[in-house]
Parts: sequence; structure tokens; C-alpha cells
Amino acid sequence: MRRAGFHRQHGRHSGGSGFKGMILKLSVAAVVLLICTLSLFYSSTGTSNVQSNYRSEIRLEELWTNADSGGWRPSSAPRANWPPPPNESNGYLRVRCNGGLNQQRSAISNAVLAARIMNATLVLPELDANSFWHDDSGFHGIYDVDHFIKTLRYDVKIVESIPENQKNGKKKKIKAFQLRPPRDAPISWYTADALKKMKEHGAIYLTPFSHRLAEEISNPEYQRLRCRVNYHALRFKPHIMKLSQSIVDKLRAQGPFMSIHLRFEMDMLAFAGCFDIFTPAEQKILKKYREENFAPKRLVYSERRAIGKCPLTPEEVGLILRALGFDNSTRIYLAAGELFGGDRFMNPFRSLFPRLENHSSVEHSEELVENARGLAGSAVDYMVCLLSDIFMPTYDGPSNFANNLLGHRLYYGFRTTIRPDRKGLAPIFIDRENGRTAGFEEAIRKVMLKTNFGEPHKRVSPESFYTNSWPECFCQTSAENPADKCPPNDILNIMNNELEKPETDTNSTIS
Repeated sequence: MRRAGFHRQHGRHSGGSGFKGMILKLSVAAVVLLICTLSLFYSSTGTSNVQSNYRSEIRLEELWTNADSGGWRPSSAPRANWPPPPNESNGYLRVRCNGGLNQQRSAISNAVLAARIMNATLVLPELDANSFWHDDSGFHGIYDVDHFIKTLRYDVKIVESIPENQKNGKKKKIKAFQLRPPRDAPISWYTADALKKMKEHGAIYLTPFSHRLAEEISNPEYQRLRCRVNYHALRFKPHIMKLSQSIVDKLRAQGPFMSIHLRFEMDMLAFAGCFDIFTPAEQKILKKYREENFAPKRLVYSERRAIGKCPLTPEEVGLILRALGFDNSTRIYLAAGELFGGDRFMNPFRSLFPRLENHSSVEHSEELVENARGLAGSAVDYMVCLLSDIFMPTYDGPSNFANNLLGHRLYYGFRTTIRPDRKGLAPIFIDRENGRTAGFEEAIRKVMLKTNFGEPHKRVSPESFYTNSWPECFCQTSAENPADKCPPNDILNIMNNELEKPETDTNSTIS
């Protein structure tokens, strides 16, 4: 009956109305076509030469080389007017960087940027190592301080401690006013609230200082400063660099090698709420750890697993690599703490890939024993993973180690990374556990074809700036977009000349 009514309506208005309707439809189609054409035009003439298509196949020999750069190269030097820090600042900035090594790296980068924003003199950042590593090495024990200060001389003034104030012939220590910055605070908080207190007291102390400055900032020069800190100024002490290079040389003496951050440790498993694959005794340990360290939350293992919220097991990591074509001759360096569950979980992985190493198995010297504890040990793992031919994080959610390494390897020359899509892979592994194994490896390959292997790609939330600093910290020698053009080769000479110029009063302080 509905069909008959439809025909009857058109039968009564088959003249001019039908013609007008056809014209209307053609007009709409033309508008849609125009919009699509313009969208295609602007997408191709904007930031150019970025990988926009996924691979059609995975070639093992290509994974052992750097990813396609698309004509981009790392560059964090300023491209606009970037005056040196004035002789007089608005005061001193102290920060306490909490968390592990890589959370602290991000915090240090944010501290330098905050000092620049406020025209503050930065006091060498404090590393709250005790809360994470039970290690009091501090900045001096991990990083090359002289290199840090020298590299950033065009950006901020840095001192190792707040000097005493000379007044009426007496020396008086400046006491920093303590503030707790909001999480992901906007720049306006620093130029208003924080700067006001700095001018009142002469110094401020921001604590804790993890994730206390918004990552997404519209000023690309500010983002490039972050890259200068993270990838140039923060250089580990010579003994850490020497030890890391020794391990890499020994591994590479037998050919290319892969590094894997096997994040199957108690803290991450407790955080993720993935308990059911463990024994009752192990579950009790994980639940107790979660209650003591994380906020209460309803967590159902089957639900978490189905949406990829659980860390990959060592066996799952091995199955992914096998599906991608890696065989048992592959040399693998493991960067990991103590794996929870021990050999019960490692043996299946070891049977697939027996050539496993860590810093202790590669380097047996007393120097390693002395210099690979706590933060220094994490620093050695970081450098080996940075220099490896392929890097694979198994859980890059809230893992600062993996996220920082992904960003550093991208900046270091688009070095290959294998980033499993846990959400896409979860149903495939669940099917396998339930006996449905037909087409297993092909299904894994299809999911992995849609992932990024280290090529330049657009940063989309929740991806962190520290994981992907493209395009702000990259440039092209033959750029279509002027904003992507590389700075002149003599940029350091230009900045040095600016630094040595006599200062005028016009840029002495922030109002």
C-alpha cells in the first residue's frame, strides 16, 4: 500500500515539479562534489608529504630499515624571531619532577618552557627519584649538567641553586613560595597566577611538577623549545652513554636487533585491572597493590580485555612478531623490570624467540653493576632502545618510557617502531583461546597493516606531543608550505649574535 501511494503522488505531479526536483538533486550533487574537491585540494596543499595511506603489505626487510620520511627531517631550531633571555629575569623557578625517568624528562621540558614563558631563571630541576626508584641520584647523577645549561643558553637562564640576596650589606636567602600547579595548566596560569607570586616573593617552587603544563600549545616555537630540551639538552652522563653504546655494539656485532619494552610488570597489571589469568595468590598481590596505589574503580577483566586495555602477554607479543614474519633467529633486547608471573609467562615467548638479551646478559662488567641501578639502569635501557633497529612497546598507554621513546625515535630519523593495536588484536587472541585458530596470522597482519611503523603522521588525541612532535619539530628543505621550511644552516650563528648583542630595556621583563 505504501508503494502504491508513492506512485500515485508522483503521477499527480509529474510535470514541472518533477523537473524542479531533478534540478534540485543535481544542484545538491554539484555542491557535494565541489566540497569534496576543495577538501582534497586543501589537504594536498597544506602540510605536505605526510604518510596518509596505510601499507598494502608488510615487508620484513623494510622493517629493518628506517621508515619513509616523506622528505621530512628533524629540526627544533627557531624559525621566527626568538630573542635571547634578558639579563634581568622576573625571579627564580624551582620545580620538583616526580615519577620515573621519562615522566621526569617531560616535566623538565615543561619546566624550561615555563621559565621561558615567565622570563624566569630556572633552578636546575629536582628529580624526586625516591618516590619511584628509591634512588637519590638527582639531576647531577643522571644528566650532563654543563651540556644542559650550554645547549639552552639561547632560551633560558639556568642556575644550580638560588643565590643569596645581598641587602644592606647582609646576605639573605630567597625563600621560594610553594605552589601546586593545576594538571595540564594553560599558559595563562603561568603568565598570571604563577608570575604574580614570583614577582611578590622573588622565587616560586612548583611541586609536584608532572603533567603541569598543557601539551597542545598553538605556538610552534614553544613546542620546538620542548624538543630542544628533550632531544638535545637532556643528554645522559658520559658513563651512561658509554655503557649503552657498549651494549649496542655487542648486540649489533651479530647483526641488526630489535628492542621490546615488555610491560608485563606488577604495577601496570594492577593499574590495568587484568587479574584473571593469574593464580589466586597472584591475584591477591595485584589487588592489594591496586588498592594501595590507585583510586577505586570497577574493573571487569573480560570487558577490559575485549577493548584492549590489558597489557599484551609475552606469548601474545611473540605471536604478533611471528605473524609479521620474524623467525627464531631474531635478536631481541628486553627492556623490562621484573616480569610478573615469571617463567610461566616467559617460556612460551622464549620458545618462539630464544635469542633474548637484557643489559645484564650482554654486559657482564663491574661497571654495569655499579651504573645500571635505579634511574641509571632505566637510562641504559632507554638508550639501547633508542639505538635499536626496531622498537616495540607492548603497552604504550600511560607508559612514559614507551611514549617518550616513540617520540625520540621519530625525531631521531623515523626509526622503525612496531605498535600493536591492542583493541584490534583483542578479539583475534580471544578467538584463539576459544579454539578458533583458522586464519589467525592473516588476521593479525590485517590489523597491523593499519598501524604506523614510524612514518610521519598527524597527531590525534590522545596521542601525546612527546610521542609525536610532527610537524612542529620537523621541516622540509623543499616545502610547499612556508611554515614547514627548514631554518637557515647558520641559525646557531644568528642566535649567538643575538645573545651577544647589547640588551635594550624593551624586552627586559614580562608585564
